[in-house]
Amino acid sequence: MAMPELNPPQREAVRYLDGPLLVLAGAGSGKTRVITHKIAYLIGECGYAPREVTAITFTNKAAREMKERAAKLVGRAEELAIGTFHAFGARLLREEARAAGLKSSFSILDASDTAQLFAELLKEGDKARARLIQQRISLWKNALVEPETIEPADDFEAEARRVYLDYERALRAYQAVDFDDLIRLPVKLLSEHEAIARRWQARCRHLLVDEYQDTNRSQNRLLRLLVGPLAAFTAVGDDDQSIYAWRGADVENLRALQADFPALKVIKLEQNYRSTTRILKAANNVIRHNPKLYDKRLWSERGHGEPIRVMACRDGEHETEWVVTRLLAHKFETRGAWRDYAILYRGNFQARAFEEALRAHKVPYVLSGGQSFFERAEIKDVTSYLRLIANPDDDPAFIRAVTTPKRGIGGTTLEALGEAAGRRQLGMMAALFAPGIELEIKPAPLAALREFGRFIERCAARARKEPAGGVLEELLKAIGYEAWLFESCAAKEAETRWGNVRDFVRWLAAKGEEEGKSLLELAQTVALVTMLDKQEDRADAVQLATLHAAKGLEFRHVFLVGVEEGTLPHREAIEAGSIEEERRLFYVGITRAQLSLHVSWCERRKQGREFLPREPSRFIAEMGDDLKHEGAVSPAPTIDKAAGNARLAQFKALLKQSS
Repeated sequence: MAMPELNPPQREAVRYLDGPLLVLAGAGSGKTRVITHKIAYLIGECGYAPREVTAITFTNKAAREMKERAAKLVGRAEELAIGTFHAFGARLLREEARAAGLKSSFSILDASDTAQLFAELLKEGDKARARLIQQRISLWKNALVEPETIEPADDFEAEARRVYLDYERALRAYQAVDFDDLIRLPVKLLSEHEAIARRWQARCRHLLVDEYQDTNRSQNRLLRLLVGPLAAFTAVGDDDQSIYAWRGADVENLRALQADFPALKVIKLEQNYRSTTRILKAANNVIRHNPKLYDKRLWSERGHGEPIRVMACRDGEHETEWVVTRLLAHKFETRGAWRDYAILYRGNFQARAFEEALRAHKVPYVLSGGQSFFERAEIKDVTSYLRLIANPDDDPAFIRAVTTPKRGIGGTTLEALGEAAGRRQLGMMAALFAPGIELEIKPAPLAALREFGRFIERCAARARKEPAGGVLEELLKAIGYEAWLFESCAAKEAETRWGNVRDFVRWLAAKGEEEGKSLLELAQTVALVTMLDKQEDRADAVQLATLHAAKGLEFRHVFLVGVEEGTLPHREAIEAGSIEEERRLFYVGITRAQLSLHVSWCERRKQGREFLPREPSRFIAEMGDDLKHEGAVSPAPTIDKAAGNARLAQFKALLKQSS
């Protein structure tokens, strides 16, 4: 395997098998290429079976891209064990469910389900406090802290610990897990059951881990348990791109590798294939102000490139006008596509003004971090039926499905059923047919509930053996979901929501055919999949995204907006005297750009009814001297909106002529 498309460090990383390996991969240095070629090398040259090579990454999109690229090299995509941490954890738990005290058909609760469960557990608490408690419990789970071991430091922690205990009992009663459990419970199993650990270590004969700097404590522990004493792994990471401490990621995991594995080999990938020299020089200048775990310096053969423009805008309105005008002009000059452009910012609140300006000038855009397809009410309605088919003990799914569409079953009846199920240690579905239930629920609602239960049982029987699409079509027809939508919503909203359901049915049917899976098998994993990233991939539109959401993406032309003290770096980081992660965030933003980079800041921002002065971010000065500064630092003149709109209209007319 000659691998002429790889540079020498990449080739060395692919072929190195003498022990644990850390590939220190700078932004745009071809890390996915290394991982996929190593998979091909292990299978094609070293005699590994595809199922013995496991690759783990963080997002469905990254996993899908990795699988597609590896399949082109190996040719057996269906056998490749490539997926996200959570998908891997779910697979392990399904196979080892008995040891975890779960049925193999356990439910996976999404964010909406868990929020609803926390609301029930905190009936008298306010929503903000419930969210804080939920976040604290999630952090405890990611740190592998069991509720019994917590010694509360204050009243808040005491309440959070109590809720944590109640929450765990509720999850077990529902035979359900949350996303944090998909890592925490496999760690528990591998730690406590030697036979299970040996079995999975044999299956993960070589483990490849992407974005290692983003692992939290539980993910890091999972990986160490999987590699076992042989430590046959390749970790790929970059300490300069560690930007997720707020959700539990710990860059110390990268630092500790050398101490935990003294034989660790480190290979640096410093050649960047994405950006021009000018952009990389600015990125290198910024990040060198942070203490370095491993010293590296990105370089490129893509030429010097366009000047980096830094625009000092009068205020937010001027910034929006300048960005959109410059974007339209640049697109006209380069004859590029809308998808070539991204507007990146520190916080979601900054998006609104740019959305309004782009909409006003009919510029197509997509917004990262928007509502997930699976978060839409109509899709959650349908998936509640799928979850119930997969796991009759899934009480949250039962409650949603039995009340959507309405069947004349009210909250009082469901509360009585829940209490009866609790006394019998049964799920609500099973309790419908339990002896003596007739004495606790009135005849009419009980008859309706039992009719619903038998309907779900019939669907489950068909879902095991019949094609997914057909079963789902008949289920929707049987419950009258389309008619219910048009009865309960305005016509236009009902059409949109029913169209989303049709898209979902078509997608699930195609997935069943492609993967040879029944509706039951698809239903067991439906909480782990997303369609949003596939839809965004196809759109020819300007990308609006936070810097966190933009990580892993690249664009020909990038606008970094609102680069001011208090925003980037964020005010809280400044007050805490901790701006290293903010600097890494800015570095990530710079290195998204391939050909051109525009940076903007405002001399003043409107807050309420008054304007407050702002200062350029310290990170702009850290970029170095090779910048083209524009805009005058001066009192704001009267803004001529008509002139600004005329300029934009002129660019739009030119674009129309050229298309």
